[in-house]
Amino acid sequence: MIRVVIVCISLLISLGCHKTKQEFPSRITINAQYVGRERCKPCHENISAQYIGSDHDLAMDFATDATVLGDFNNASFNHLGVRSKFYKRNGRYFVFTEGDGGVFQEFVIAYTFGARPLQQYLVEFPDGRVQTLPLCWDARPKEQGGQRWFHIYGNERILPDDMLYWTKISQNWNYMCAECHSTNLKKNYDATTGRYNTTWSEIDVSCEACHGPGSSHVDWAESEARGEDTQRYTDMGLLIRLKDDHDEAVTWVYDKKLATYKPGTTQRRQKEIEMCARCHSRRGVISEEYVHGKPLLDTHYPHVLEENLYYPDGQIRGEVYEYGSFLQSRMYRSGIVCTDCHDAHSTRRRKEGNELCCSCHQAEKYDSREHHFHKPNSAGSHCVECHMPARTYMVVDQRRDHSFRVPRPDLSKKLGVPNTCNDCHTDKSPEWSLGYLQKWYGQTKKERHYGEIFWAARRGIPGTDVELIRLVEDKQLSPMVRATAISLLYTVPDKESAPALGKMLQDPDPLIRAALVTSLDILPRNDRLPFLLPVLQDPVRLVRTLAARSLAAVSSDFLTKAALWQREAVVREYEETQVLNADYPATLINLGNLYLERGDFDRAIASYKKAIEIEPAFIPAYINLADVYRLRNLDEEGRIILHNALEVAPESAPVHHALGLLMIRAGEYKGALHHLRKTTMLAPENVQYSYVYGIALNSLGMSEQAVSVLRRTLNRSPYDRDLLVSLATIHRDRGEPEKALQYAVRLTKNCPGNSSYQQLEQQLRALAAHQRDKPDGRN
Repeated sequence: MIRVVIVCISLLISLGCHKTKQEFPSRITINAQYVGRERCKPCHENISAQYIGSDHDLAMDFATDATVLGDFNNASFNHLGVRSKFYKRNGRYFVFTEGDGGVFQEFVIAYTFGARPLQQYLVEFPDGRVQTLPLCWDARPKEQGGQRWFHIYGNERILPDDMLYWTKISQNWNYMCAECHSTNLKKNYDATTGRYNTTWSEIDVSCEACHGPGSSHVDWAESEARGEDTQRYTDMGLLIRLKDDHDEAVTWVYDKKLATYKPGTTQRRQKEIEMCARCHSRRGVISEEYVHGKPLLDTHYPHVLEENLYYPDGQIRGEVYEYGSFLQSRMYRSGIVCTDCHDAHSTRRRKEGNELCCSCHQAEKYDSREHHFHKPNSAGSHCVECHMPARTYMVVDQRRDHSFRVPRPDLSKKLGVPNTCNDCHTDKSPEWSLGYLQKWYGQTKKERHYGEIFWAARRGIPGTDVELIRLVEDKQLSPMVRATAISLLYTVPDKESAPALGKMLQDPDPLIRAALVTSLDILPRNDRLPFLLPVLQDPVRLVRTLAARSLAAVSSDFLTKAALWQREAVVREYEETQVLNADYPATLINLGNLYLERGDFDRAIASYKKAIEIEPAFIPAYINLADVYRLRNLDEEGRIILHNALEVAPESAPVHHALGLLMIRAGEYKGALHHLRKTTMLAPENVQYSYVYGIALNSLGMSEQAVSVLRRTLNRSPYDRDLLVSLATIHRDRGEPEKALQYAVRLTKNCPGNSSYQQLEQQLRALAAHQRDKPDGRN
């Protein structure tokens, strides 16, 4: 089963209750810039009334009789043999369940988390950790299957030593969830002590979470009330107003051809989209110094359309929220923003059903049987069913894809992706759906979808690099699509494309610049210098720190004094972005890798060991630590580390792979082959493992077995260059130039510009011709 780490951003329900922060002083931080919602109420009574009971208001709260929805009346819940009990005592809420090490104990419920369609519960530990219980309350009505306890991972048993166990870092509120559920949150993790002192200004998502600190706004309002000159204030003292500039009112223009209203400008309110994306996106945090109205990438690192998160055509797959989808849409490119459909204060849709869509799209054309070809009021007549397919997360939480795409059964045939026609007509085939679409809308010729190019790139299909570059250069495409295309260039490495990419580092979109910086890692370190040295001064933190990371190991001999100073300053800034998340083992890996590349072995070792200490189940830390020992000629210490890893994860293919390589270095060939063979069984989809196993077999004189392994792998990955080269050279060395030539021809056909492959083919043609000329056909 594929596991997805749950990042907790729930959609919520109105409860009609509300508390001020004064009632519960725990964790509150005092910040003079943040005034709190009580200061907003006198002037914004109507807005405040809409907000109370909204999704944002109920994002997080203290566990009280007014907020807890679950059954704590001595209820019990049995999940795969683990029986938990829920009860109250002296006005507090408790759960008796499995804790650390599988030991059952009582836990106090400190906070509620969300309210619709489910409510989660948080437990606070003495070290400041707040952990998300896996036991959730289904808040839906009983007739919809709700009003019950359930486990967040459904029917999967999560063992206490698993990274996804509820007391581990993957279910840690401070790291995973907190920023998006409270206002002005500071995680305050102390890496030295391993303790948290997480604070907030308000426990939930309040006014200032979106509008920014309100002290200047209050000053403006008070000055205005006194009749004083307020020209010194911009936007009424707000950092971000979340409405169109007063001097650039948006004019909605009617497009007769499309029968649709569009904003007269596509550049409006980008700040709003990025402000919402701070929480409504799959992203990492690189700085807590968020400034409303500044670029999102100054503090956050958004994911692009990665394979485990999105389907090849960009449809949502993992728990990715809305930003990555919306940026793919024509609506985004037309200038539509979140609040055109959603009321920011009540968090409800502005209208319901097709009426919302018909605010822009002419009802006579689109809300008609001539358009959707389904019976009125049937599922197929609803715009969202065809253009916003839903996926279910957290067992009961349905969320809609915000890319607003046209159904494409043809892509289901080509790429194996879902399509909304067959989501509904589950008993029919994509061909059946495609037939009806062609009957209804005609045989329209479509450009190659970017998803087809992404799918091909991930399989290393020749020629894909040219198509990826075309996507990157097409500025009519979404920045999310272009950034994804850039990120995939590593799958079809072509150093010739690097200069073309380097010229685009001035792109106005920081998402594009960040992806471009990373893509230039295909170049040798020193060759990156002319492209990335100027990027060290990029105004956006993510872009410049990624550039510093890429140049971190470049020798100071190649840098001027000024360039060296600049590089070191931004490398320190990069370190700060990682230290912020030093409670997460993957971040410690990033730091260890940085130190290792710079030759600081001791700090690298310390970082990897700290990652293991924080999370013993995090296998990459063991592998990297063993590799440092290899570099220091301490393979025996590395062997101990890898055996420790096998005790934690005996079926880990990466550990068996690393141990196999270590044993080859030690001359323990039989044991090495055992581990390398095991990797191919544990991870048959990993081409590299099979390739290494095949090469090991050949180097130990078992060329027949090597050819068998490599050929089987080539059948699954027919364009892999390493496999083709190895098969060509093994057959050549076995005196079989004709067989070798077949693979060399495939290489030169796939990579026509590669001179090394051309030379190999010429060599093999000569050998094959020479062998044919021999009377006995032998060399």
